[in-house]
Formats: sequence, structure tokens, C-alpha cells
Amino acid sequence: MPQPRLAAVPLALVATAALAAGCSIDISPESVPVPFSVAPTPSGSAGVPKYVCTAAYKILTDGAVRLAGYVRGDGEHNRQGLRDTFAGMAAKLDAEAAGVTDPALKEALGAMSADLTAAAQGPDPKAYANGGFQTVGQKLDSACPSA
Repeated sequence: MPQPRLAAVPLALVATAALAAGCSIDISPESVPVPFSVAPTPSGSAGVPKYVCTAAYKILTDGAVRLAGYVRGDGEHNRQGLRDTFAGMAAKLDAEAAGVTDPALKEALGAMSADLTAAAQGPDPKAYANGGFQTVGQKLDSACPSA
């Protein structure tokens, strides 16, 4: 009985030769998986711009990825990287809050921004990264409708 691996090699060679010779292979649209979208999920409600909650969570997630590179070290370069990342996240949250009319969401975004700004200006940003940053996103949970 021939092994399946040995039968697959000639078939792959024939398919490669056919493609190289200018042949085409038709694939039905049903066999291609649906593309994955990284677009934010709409989460709009009265006074809440369509994507502000998702954008705020994304700001925190992207910031956490950047912070990971700076938390490992203790040098001035790492401390400054932490400060810059916290300040950048705070500025982005402030920009999101500027378009919000819902008071609860505006307050939550402001509280998060204030925490991140304090961490950026504090003497030990690494302590905030390992402590308060772990829960800063929870301020948003009650203000954002479920998507």
C-alpha cells in the first residue's frame, strides 16, 4: 500500500507545473473564508459617538503593548518611554472626550486621562504601570453601552 505522503509529492509537482505553464485554477467564492476586520465595533447610543468606547479601549490596549517594552528596564530611557506613552494615551483620550456629550462617558474618559497624566508626571511611572494601569480601563465599563 503506497504511503499518502509519496502520492502527494507528484500531485504537488503536477499542480506547480500546470500553474507555471499558464493554467489557472478557479476557486468558488464560498470556499474562501470571510476576511477578518479590525475595524472598531459600533457602540453608539444617545450622546456617544459611534466608536468612542471601542476607540478608548483600543487606546489602552495599544498603550499597554508599548508599555511592555519599557517596563522591563530601570534606566532613564525606559522611564521616559513610560512617561511619553502615558502622556500620549491621555492626549488621545482627551481627543475622544472632546466629541462626547454623554456626561458619564465624558467623566470616565476625563478620569482615565487624569490618571494617565498623573502617571506621566509622577516620579515612578513604572509603579503605575504595574499597579493603577491594570484597572484604569474599568472606569469606562459602566459608561459604555455593550456593543
